[in-house]
This record gives sequence, structure tokens and C-alpha cells, in this order.
Amino acid sequence: MKVIRTLFACMIAAVPAIAGAADLNCHGPGNVEQFRYSWRMRGGLAWVAGLVFPTSGVGELKTVFPQAGEHSINSELLIQPNDRRSGFYVYESEMDESGQKTLMTYHGYAWKNKSRKERTIFDYIKRLAHIHKETPEKQWDRTESLPADALRDVLTAIYFLRQNATTIQLPVATRIYSDGKSYPVIIRSTERRTFNIEGQNINALGFEIVDAPGGSRKWPGGIKVWVSDDQRRIPFRIDIDQSMGSLQLDLKSIDACAFMQASAATR
Repeated sequence: MKVIRTLFACMIAAVPAIAGAADLNCHGPGNVEQFRYSWRMRGGLAWVAGLVFPTSGVGELKTVFPQAGEHSINSELLIQPNDRRSGFYVYESEMDESGQKTLMTYHGYAWKNKSRKERTIFDYIKRLAHIHKETPEKQWDRTESLPADALRDVLTAIYFLRQNATTIQLPVATRIYSDGKSYPVIIRSTERRTFNIEGQNINALGFEIVDAPGGSRKWPGGIKVWVSDDQRRIPFRIDIDQSMGSLQLDLKSIDACAFMQASAATR
């Protein structure tokens, strides 16, 4: 999340808009879910950021569910410029098979001659987080203590709200792990929207992950997600907000949609 805040420091808050057309066909159940997006920076200062960084591109949210003998879910959000070659930002999560807590979180980026990687593995028995960071110049490790509660990174939190979209009535308190720190946040429902997909209006449920009121440590971020009001919980739009701007991802196509089958299996 700190990387996004750095790369998009010239942006301002997103302006709501309607998603473009998307292919909503499911190409087989399998154990993989894969969504493709277009992304763009929103706000009046986007042209300033465009002098240094790309202001639009393509994205992919991929989730691989456990098969026989496996016990974890792996999710990845990949963000790239339109040329798919000049750089990337990637965020990965390994969560338990119920999607309730993060086991490993990773983020990395490369842009021109800059790159960075950071991986954190959670040991819930010993209450420790093992953190490895790496740049072209150096790499280092450290260990931090964990709070008593199970942690969720951003991708695990998005998966959780999709799983529980029909039952989240009151705010759900949890902790978000980001850039080596954990923050008290709440997951709550927000306004519903209608997205025009292939000429049809489709209702979507809105959710947001925001800083918990009165918390001792303020999360410098926020997430908004609108998911289809059906069993698939298709994430039509994902907004990633930071203190200086916002990144908006709009669904364009679906390559696989195993979420409905996987979600039903855990209930």
C-alpha cells in the first residue's frame, strides 16, 4: 500500500463512474477465478502524475482455490501500464482455506530503475511476523510481534466481504496488515449501485474498508468494492484510496469464476 501511495502521490480522490462493458461469461468452474480490469487514476491532478508515471493500464485479480490435499487460498492483484512491459505493481496473499485470515502477504513493484519486494509470513502460534524486504541495493529481515487477533491483508479482506456480502449488516471490526504494521479497521456496507454491463443494468452491493473510529493507530488508506448482487459476487469495481489519491479498477472480462463453487464448499 505504501508503494501505491508513493507512485500515485499526485492523484486526488476518485469520482464515481459507471463501469464499461464486460464479458460476464464463466469459462468453466475449475479451481481458478480470474478477472481482468482497466485501471486509471482519477482526479484533476492526474495529468501531473502522467508526466512521471502511467495514469492508466490493465489489471488482473486472480484467485486459486485449494484442491485435494491443499489447505490455502492464493490471491494476486497485478497492475500494469497498457504496454504491459514498462513496469508493474503486484500484491499477493495466501489465506487459510476458509478465507478468514492471512498466512502470507507480499507486495512488489518495478518502474524504470526502481524496484522493491516485501514478504511477510505470519506465525500465529508464536505470535510473530517474519518480514523480508529486498531492493536492488540490499535486502534485510526483521521479526515483529503480532496482536492477539487474526490479521487480514487487503486481498483477504476483499475475499471476506465477498463471502459475507449478504450478512454484513453492521460494521465488522478487524485488523488490516499493511507495510509491516497492523491497523484496526471496519468493514461496512455502503451505497448500492447499478452498473451497465453489456447493455444490461446489474445491481451491485457496495462495501468499504476504512479506519476504525477511535483507534490508536490510523490506517492511511481505504478500499471500496462493488460486487454483483448474486452468488458470484463479481467485483465490478475496486477503488484503492490513499491519503494523496485513488486508483480505480473497472471490470472488463472474466476468464474463470470458481468463487461460487469454492465459497459454497466452505459453508
